[in-house]
Amino acid sequence: MEKNNKYSIIIPTYNERLNIGLLVYLIFKHLREWDFEVIIVDDGSPDGTQDMVKQLQQLYGEERILLRARPSKLGLGTAYCHGLKHASGDFVIIMDADLSHHPKYLPSFIRKQKETGANIVTGTRYVKSGGVHGWNLMRKLTSRGANVLAQTFLWPGVSDLTGSFRLYKKSVLEDVINSVVSKGYVFQMEMIVRASRKGYHIEEVPITFVDRVYGTSKLGGSEIVEYLKGLIYLLFTT
Repeated sequence: MEKNNKYSIIIPTYNERLNIGLLVYLIFKHLREWDFEVIIVDDGSPDGTQDMVKQLQQLYGEERILLRARPSKLGLGTAYCHGLKHASGDFVIIMDADLSHHPKYLPSFIRKQKETGANIVTGTRYVKSGGVHGWNLMRKLTSRGANVLAQTFLWPGVSDLTGSFRLYKKSVLEDVINSVVSKGYVFQMEMIVRASRKGYHIEEVPITFVDRVYGTSKLGGSEIVEYLKGLIYLLFTT
């Protein structure tokens, strides 16, 4: 095990009982060489997600699996803020619980950071070797269109603004997250734009995003409207 750095993996959950066990297993499988902890921020899931996490704690240890629950759905941005308060690592990794972000990419994120000294490493679907699996044409066009709009107006210097699979130096995440206003779907875009404006070194790793197998997507029409509002806000405030 490499002991130079510790990695805190923050995973927000809501109704992910069917996914969280496999996700944690895959994290432990692919990060055998590194020191890490998994911080699960559950927003009062009624499906028994927290019960599943407690079983995982018995299997892997409460010092490796931290359950930091909240009483209800309070937004993605605040979930990361909540998890960050409990993170003891030098670096923080954020990822989704629905298996769309495969833990097999985690070693690539860590190695890229070590090789380049980057403050942030972000997974991207929009470079060579990256992609999306399981989306219909409309979902692909929506995601691609959102990124093209942001690239055109904001010039953030990264290819995938709406992704939520990233590694941050902890101090950098603390700095950037304190300047972010958005709490919902726009949160990830604002995070990377603010980081770019602050001059932080950002690197990318190609990933294949896989649509969830179990559960339902949280992305709907209201999130798209929110994204467009957020884009306009960032255009005039960054």
